[in-house]
Amino acid sequence: MMGLVITHPTGNEFFRAAVQGLYDAGKLQSVYTCLASFPGTALYQLGSYKPLRDIRRRSFDASIKDITHIYPWREAGRLLSMKAGAAKRLSKKNGMFSVDKVYQGLDQYVASNMKKEKAKGATTIYAYEDGALASFKKAKLLGMQAIYDLPIGYWRCMHELLAEENELNPGWAETLQGFKDAHDKLSKKDEEISLADTVIVASSFTAASLQFYKSNLPRICVVPYGFPAVQEKTYRHIGVNEPLKVLFVGGLSQRKGLSYLFDAVNSFGKNIFLTIVGRGNTKNVLPLQENLSRHRWIETLPHHEILSLMRENDVLVFPSLFEGFGQVITEAMAQGTPVITTERTAGPDIIQHGKNGWLVKAGSVNSLKEMLEKIITDPGMIEMIGRAALETARQRPWGLYGKEISELVDNATTKL
Repeated sequence: MMGLVITHPTGNEFFRAAVQGLYDAGKLQSVYTCLASFPGTALYQLGSYKPLRDIRRRSFDASIKDITHIYPWREAGRLLSMKAGAAKRLSKKNGMFSVDKVYQGLDQYVASNMKKEKAKGATTIYAYEDGALASFKKAKLLGMQAIYDLPIGYWRCMHELLAEENELNPGWAETLQGFKDAHDKLSKKDEEISLADTVIVASSFTAASLQFYKSNLPRICVVPYGFPAVQEKTYRHIGVNEPLKVLFVGGLSQRKGLSYLFDAVNSFGKNIFLTIVGRGNTKNVLPLQENLSRHRWIETLPHHEILSLMRENDVLVFPSLFEGFGQVITEAMAQGTPVITTERTAGPDIIQHGKNGWLVKAGSVNSLKEMLEKIITDPGMIEMIGRAALETARQRPWGLYGKEISELVDNATTKL
């Protein structure tokens, strides 16, 4: 029987689903993360207090409690520093509680335990981008296999596509933070890939972005993420003089295609009521400031309120220029709210254009305007597309994703 070690610093939804799928299949030996809580424990109960609600976001099924190892110090420091506004401690360059330090700290901790895991029967390690290098190196020395999960598109492809965007829309360049990663960090990303036997990605777009990798690629497998639990939506009748209610949820970055969204929506005047939910650097970006002032802007909301807002709106628009997946797409579809998105997201993997959502060309105001015009002209299609989106979500819960990850891991390690 395979003994698999899996590691991720923040224990997000796709990690938890993969963990549960691997555990249910009897493949999981150990789980490594920074913070983990389990229902019924004192730590989990603390998460009921609003200042400590992050604890509940790191909750796992009680079945894996005995095989879970935590390395909490840097991540706890990061969360406390965020609440205290201690920017220096979070700085990418030398902050002791930066995201990079959190990932590297856990990675080193996992590496220090690999010999012990190997002695217990581990044959494979499964790790994620930016948190795999040390553990992969140790695993290779021990003759173990390495599975690499790349949640976002490959960095060289991003640089290529967004460099063009910088030239096209220089006024938005300040929002494109992806160019600020240090050369050392980017080199480490490439080294992680070079050590992997298999790379798992969540979208065909991410798989295609790896064509920019400058060496031999390992086997690449596409497994789209699952959908959250579905919620029935009450579809409103849109009268002749009523505006279409459009929602955007995401970071306030041009990587999300914001300028194209604003240009398209603004052309419809009062025929569209746009709500923006997201944070970002607005200080030095005049076009962003001007457009936010013209529309309803909510900087942040609890996750359950975002889902509720999705049900209240007619359409979610997510015109991203570079996205490894785009979980707001699946979240909106699970609320019965149809989505307009681009080919540079997971859209082509889960949306059939005109059936359960719509696909438009990335970076094209005209493509987005044409789609919005069709919906405004025929608002009856919203319910039809929305119900189809809901059915798509119903057929692909997170449990199915976990099962597919388990089957893929089994198949990948068998062939190596």
